[in-house]
Amino acid sequence: MNLLDELRALGVDVDDGLKRIMGNEKLYIKLLGSFVKMIKAQEVDPEFDAANCTEVIEKVHAVKGTAGNLSLTPIFTAYSEMLGLLRGGQPEEAREILRKVLPAQNAIVACIEKNMNQ
Repeated sequence: MNLLDELRALGVDVDDGLKRIMGNEKLYIKLLGSFVKMIKAQEVDPEFDAANCTEVIEKVHAVKGTAGNLSLTPIFTAYSEMLGLLRGGQPEEAREILRKVLPAQNAIVACIEKNMNQ
């Protein structure tokens, strides 16, 4: 199985992501690599300070946008929900969403990294 097939199996809407960039598979794969770098730089710790969510909101917003552009559906959906909860003053609920999505997020990132290093 190649990278795109593996991502499909992880719930990524690869076809929509490709459609967004006019079917340019090479560019899509390059953007996936950029996503991995970005998500590591914008990593949200599930133990974030619920009393001061400004930085967390910025990180969640950045990840949501990039995941949406690449149609990384599980990540986009979770971070969209988290962003609404954080902006609505519900950090504990957002924390639970993050904990639930981290296994899928880690699997997607690991899949991209594995295939980029081949």
